Order: sequence, then structure tokens, then C-alpha cells
Amino acid sequence: MQHVEFFHTDHFEKNYKRQRAASSISYFIDFFWETDFDHLWDLYPKGFSDALFPNTGYTYLINLGTPFVMQVGEKRFDMKTDGFLPRHRAIECFHQKGNKLFGIKFKISPVIFEKKINFSEYREYIFPLSYLMDSGMLIKIKTCTSFDERVSILTNYFEKIIDQYSGSLKPIEIVSQILAHCESKRDFITPVEDFAKQYNISSRTLQRYFETATSISTKTAIQIMRIRKATEHLATDPDTFKSEDYGYYDHSHFYKHLKSFLQKNTLKKLQPHLKLLEKLHGR
Repeated sequence: MQHVEFFHTDHFEKNYKRQRAASSISYFIDFFWETDFDHLWDLYPKGFSDALFPNTGYTYLINLGTPFVMQVGEKRFDMKTDGFLPRHRAIECFHQKGNKLFGIKFKISPVIFEKKINFSEYREYIFPLSYLMDSGMLIKIKTCTSFDERVSILTNYFEKIIDQYSGSLKPIEIVSQILAHCESKRDFITPVEDFAKQYNISSRTLQRYFETATSISTKTAIQIMRIRKATEHLATDPDTFKSEDYGYYDHSHFYKHLKSFLQKNTLKKLQPHLKLLEKLHGR
């Protein structure tokens, strides 16, 4: 059984704990999450998978259970420990009994100050989380007795890093503000050059800010956000969906863009959902 983001909302809402990041770290982190699958194994004794659309930012994965398989684009990784992965590709996680995950969905990570990481160098693979977090903190997170405790410890951890580098936040604030503007205003057509002018910087400087902090270009980040918002709208409220509201020329332009973002395996299984959406929207 495969569950697909936006199309199987009940599964993701009921079987994942989720908490938005505190305002003190919300420039960097979207939310914390944790799987809650114990009651599902009788229903899916052979396991199941969860497929997610591409996204901006990236995710820290902390393994609280048994090994699992993660597919990023067309590549599969056997995950026996903790990792971090860019989220600009479609991903699919294959769950088996005993699997339990805790995750942090980042917009931009404050560890770029502490570790001096250029995330443009980490685009295509899952990398060991030990590159970014020390073993003591990972052990502390794994020995917590609750989701809330993990969130509290990590919130304090990242707050300290942010406070330490509070004078170096301008590039991060610019990237976060642009992404927040595009999402809230559904503005996916403003040229990158115009955003750069708003902050009195060059387009090349803005590009560097995005690639350093998110691993992808300004244009790619905005396009990913556009397809996510458009697909979510169409899946949840097809009667009010208009492709032109998201900067598409027409309906076929939207579907072409959607298909380009989904890996082959996911797209094949998603065909019935796409046909249903086309039918709903064509009424």
C-alpha cells in the first residue's frame, strides 16, 4: 500500500504527530514530526510506503526503530541510522514493522553558522546526520520518553545556536521572507531580479543565499512551492481550483509540471488519482 501526500490526508494526519516550530526558530524550522504506526501493522503486515512531493528545505531523520528504505528521486537508500536529506526531490519511505522515525522539517538550518555547511554540496543523496549533530545530542533525543520532550530539547538546542549567531542572520531572513511571501500570496511569477532589488542585492547574491541555505536556486525553490500549493488546492477543493491562479497557462500546463516533479514509480501509482482530479476539475 502506498500513501501519497495530498491524496491520502487521513493517513498523514492520523499517523504522524506534528508540531509547528516555536516562533523563536520558525525562520529555520517548519515543524517537528514523529511516526505513530503501532496500530497499523495488523492492517499492513507486509508494510507500506509514504510518498511525498518535492519540497523546499530538507529533513533530519532520526531513527527510533528498525532499519528502513528511503527512495529519493530514482535512488534507494538502506537506512540503518540517522540522516539528513534535501527535500527538492520526491521521496518515498518504505515502512516495515518496528520502524519508528522522528524528524525535523527545515526551511533553513541554523547549523550552517556552527558547521559552516554549504548545502549546495549536498543535493542528491542522504548523508549521515552525524555531519551536523554531535552524537551526544542524538543519543539524548533517542532516549527521550515522548515526542514533546524531544521537541522541547531540540527547540532549546537550536535557540542557543541562533542566539550565538544573531548578528549573521540577514541572508537567512531574506530567504525565509521570500519563501513566506510566495506561499502566503501565491506569488510564483515575480522575477528573481525583482526580489533581489527589494533587498538591494544582486540576483547573483540572492542566488548564493538560496544555494548556501537550501541547496537549490531561488527559481527552483519557488517552482517547488508552486506545484505543492497548486496540487494541495486541487486535491482538497477541486471546484475552486484555477490553474491560472498559480501562474499556469492552462490546465494541461499544470499537469505537465506536476508530472515532471514525481518520480516514475510514484507517478505510475498516482495515475488513478490524477485521472480523478482531471474528471473533478472538468465538471
